[in-house]
Amino acid sequence: MAPFSLMAASVSCLAKSFTIFSCTSALARCTTVLPGTYFNLVRCLTSPASVPPKRPPNAYIRYVVQQKPVVTRQNPDVKIIEIIGKIAQQWRSLSPQQKQPFEEAYQRDREQFQLDLKHYQAKLTPAEIQQQALEKRQRLAKRKATRKKRELSSLGKPKRPRSPFNIFMSEHFVEARGTTVTDKMKSLLDDWKNLFSHQRQVYTQLAEDDKIRYKNEMQSWEEHMVEIGRSDLIREQSTKKASAKTAETTVNVKKKAKAKAVKAKGKSKATGKMMKSSPKAKAVSVTATKRK
Repeated sequence: MAPFSLMAASVSCLAKSFTIFSCTSALARCTTVLPGTYFNLVRCLTSPASVPPKRPPNAYIRYVVQQKPVVTRQNPDVKIIEIIGKIAQQWRSLSPQQKQPFEEAYQRDREQFQLDLKHYQAKLTPAEIQQQALEKRQRLAKRKATRKKRELSSLGKPKRPRSPFNIFMSEHFVEARGTTVTDKMKSLLDDWKNLFSHQRQVYTQLAEDDKIRYKNEMQSWEEHMVEIGRSDLIREQSTKKASAKTAETTVNVKKKAKAKAVKAKGKSKATGKMMKSSPKAKAVSVTATKRK
């Protein structure tokens, strides 16, 4: 009975394996028939709520992805920046009819993205919504700061003054100990701590000179910014100082005018008293009374 039971168990396992293979093959056949939009919807419904759907690439990015391998094969020794420039030039030379397939693909994916986004936002809790809003504000602030930094650099804003350690590091970075940047920085920091006071004084004086350089360059740069109508780029401290100086000047002018007025009024009163107290004035007043 034991061999028969062993044979029956092996047959049942073999039957189960055939069933699994038939199911997987049927699933594969189904996946070849179903369009991609169904899988986008299934992926949206099965994806966790913590992962937001990605925005679809626009028509130009789709064209770049399609043409990049072709242009790279045609120009194997060209840098990636130049390859992207060539593809951008090709895109600009395309007609609206040639761009239409890429635009239509983008519109289809964009509509699907809107649906996925609605499903995703419906699953979010109030705390997650608040956290995402905070992260969005932080990203926008960082992007704004980056754009402003690039703008200031293009307008020739002077570089900030260096500290004594930065000057020391720039002079001794090449011969510093270590193979990586981190190791070199650590060794330079140790060397800086071990310097004598008179050795540090040299770099301190260089840093003070650099501060004077920065102050003079910033003053001339801010004057130039005012001339070209970009007073919004002036430092806040300079603006406050200018406003305070203007207010102080106005107050001083008002005080001087008030002091002059008080002084003139006092002179007029003193003159009147002197006229009344003098004998000539009294004789004139008596004569005038008698005539009356």
